[in-house]
This record gives sequence, C-alpha cells and structure tokens, in this order.
Amino acid sequence: MGETILEIRHLGKAFGSHQVLRDIDFTVSKGDVTSIIGSSGSGKSTLLRCVNLLETPTSGEILFHGKNMADRGVDAAAYRSRVGMVFQSFNLFSNMTVLKNCVAGQVKVLKKDPEEARTAALQYLDRVGMAPYINARPRQLSGGQKQRVAIARALAMEPEVLLFDEPTSALDPEMVGEVLDVMKDLAREGMTMLVVTHEMAFARDVSSRVVYMNQGVICEEGTPEELLGNPQRQETRDFLSRFRSV
Repeated sequence: MGETILEIRHLGKAFGSHQVLRDIDFTVSKGDVTSIIGSSGSGKSTLLRCVNLLETPTSGEILFHGKNMADRGVDAAAYRSRVGMVFQSFNLFSNMTVLKNCVAGQVKVLKKDPEEARTAALQYLDRVGMAPYINARPRQLSGGQKQRVAIARALAMEPEVLLFDEPTSALDPEMVGEVLDVMKDLAREGMTMLVVTHEMAFARDVSSRVVYMNQGVICEEGTPEELLGNPQRQETRDFLSRFRSV
C-alpha cells in the first residue's frame, strides 16, 4: 500500500433538494489507478467535480495529504495544480494554439518563466504524440488529438493525481484507442489516476481498484478481479451484464 494522497470522507452533494452523492468514502494511494464505473446519472462525474472543487461538497471532507480541501479559504487553483483534471469535452482554449494551451496554466498558476513553461509543454506534447501540432488551433484537430493535448496540458502542471472524467466518451470509436494508449502509458509510469469510465476493458486491465456507483452511493469496490470477475451485489451484476464481451 502506497502513501495516501487523497482521502474522501462522508462526502455528500445536493443540488437543492436533489441529493446526488451520499456518504462517499474512499482512499487514493500513490500509484493507484482507480476506475469509477456505473450508469449515467449515478453521480460519478459529480464526485470527480467535487474532488477537484469545481463543485462545492454539501458535506464531508476531501483530505489531500491530510488537509481538508473542503474548508473555507483553501486556494482552489493551487490545489487543482496538484490534482489535475481531464474533461470529457476537452476544455481547450479555442483562441490559443496547442502550445499556448499547455503553457498558459504553468505561467499563470505555477508562476513559471515562459521559456521554462514552453520547454515543459513541448516535452509533454511530445510524450502524447502531439509535438507536430504545436501551432495548430483546437478547431484543426480531431477529438482524439484534442484529448491528447488536454492530457499534455494537465501533465505540464506536474500534478500528483490526474482525474479523468469519461475522457473517451465524446470521441469517435476509432479515436478512443489513441487516448486509452496514452492513459495506459501513464499508468505504467506510476501516475496516480482517478478515472470515470465506461471502458470496461481499461478498468479490467489497467486499474488497481474499481469502484461501482449507483444512485449516488458506492455500492461495491475492489480489485478488478474481485469486482468485475466476482461481484457480490445484484445491482453490480446487473450493470456488468451489459458488458459481457469484456
């Protein structure tokens, strides 16, 4: 068991009278790849947005190296530079080139020298196979290329944890593989990752832990062998029955 980086305790989130998350507890240790699976509307993306402070939890704690990030007065931008996020819809700046997309956060948030930031950006763009496109604008790229740029941008902030919110669900099927390959490489290199995904083969082959959510609660969690191979709860079995080819 590695060093604990993130600990979620009794996390709840409501939008008005609608309770989206209820009493969520889990731990992320250094080097973990945790896949969160479940039907649409089960609260997976809301959970990730709470962990990244894009949504304010209604209750509970988000402990990052033991410090509660849900407390008032926390520097959310500084925290997000350590716990980065890759979005389903890429969220690239359309008015910036690929290179500038990967430089801007380093300069603005990390206060890096622009030349140092450029060097780092080029390194990470090369790592995801996007170095030939540094002068392109997002509109000139395929979905898979945009997502690889988004991953490079997140990596350039040198985070301890990367959150992925259904990173392949907006992609055409032929582009899914190129993004999953980058994520598999990151996992092999020891990047700590929390991944909301419908890609069951990724969850099975790459994850160290799999969490199944339903109706705003964690129903079951375990290793891929335990949860995907021998689920204990009927609702988990019902969900997984849709993916029998995996």
